[in-house]
Amino acid sequence: MNPDPNQPRTANRHETGDLPAIEEHDLPQGRHQFHKERLMSQIHDDRRGTARRNPFLRKAILLPAAAALAGALAVGVLVLTPGGTQGSDDRATGPVLTTRIGTVDAHGAPRLLDRISLAAAEADAPQGRAGQYVYIETRSAGTHIRTDENVSSLVTVPLHTRQSWRSPDGLKGWLIEPGTTGPEGITLGGLDETGNVRKPHLGAPSHDYLATLPTDPDALLRKIYEETEGQGNGKDQQAFTTIGDLLVESWPSPRLTAALYRAAAKIPGVVLVDSATDAAGRKGVAVARLDEHGGQRTEWIFDSKTLTFLGERTVQVNGNGDEDGLIKPGTVITTHAIMVRAFVDDIKVKP
Repeated sequence: MNPDPNQPRTANRHETGDLPAIEEHDLPQGRHQFHKERLMSQIHDDRRGTARRNPFLRKAILLPAAAALAGALAVGVLVLTPGGTQGSDDRATGPVLTTRIGTVDAHGAPRLLDRISLAAAEADAPQGRAGQYVYIETRSAGTHIRTDENVSSLVTVPLHTRQSWRSPDGLKGWLIEPGTTGPEGITLGGLDETGNVRKPHLGAPSHDYLATLPTDPDALLRKIYEETEGQGNGKDQQAFTTIGDLLVESWPSPRLTAALYRAAAKIPGVVLVDSATDAAGRKGVAVARLDEHGGQRTEWIFDSKTLTFLGERTVQVNGNGDEDGLIKPGTVITTHAIMVRAFVDDIKVKP
């Protein structure tokens, strides 16, 4: 079934069947769990990437540098077409994912985040039974630089579905993602490099860990600043990135979600963007922050009517995002759409 990109849908709707092609035709003018999650502590820095590093990362997963692209690029049109074979060495050059850069309202974010937090607080709280797993399904795509024999070009990770299962304590889990895992997936469980049980933290939270976080926005933001000190490109950008990761990669309670939004409203440089489209083609408004170091803006996308969190994307908005000048303004670096979040009875079980 091909979803209508113009039809608003809630983020927890379950889709079945093959992954469809998503096209946005009416744009206005103008992150195996490699070494058992050792990338967790570096994910925020790595997401931004460098001219020689693939910035298209998910939590604990580094996507392969090469992926096949099927699709076409037209001026003013974002085309995300699934395809490609795992391990394929096909390349696509040029800015394979592009979008219109939304207009910024420097003063609109606090008001919008206040409305979003009120809506989030009224959502149904996720309820699971003993022995169940948290299932999260997202659709993702992205663009990065590949260098072959000293020749650099832009390539794309095509639109694909990522499925993860995690026990609430974070000790057991599974991941299936085309191009990253085999068809059967890989384990997300196990001990750390020293043989000890992993301790959840902000960069690698478990569902149970989320329940321990403060729901007072000031206390929450203070904890985020303290635990991420020295990471990323400045404390404010890292705080915004950390909150975004929690929103995309986990399933916070309504109270915690509302607190995360209110905490984000207190971060300097957070703005409102008039329009943005997620990886599933759903349109909305965005709350965003520009990383001044690389000229890339990370946008949290919300349904304009229901204020449901749809997903996140990072767009090059200023200058060139690399030393070769390949990443032009309007290039979509990463895009992720939340499709399903639910409790299920076992690994590989879908809602």
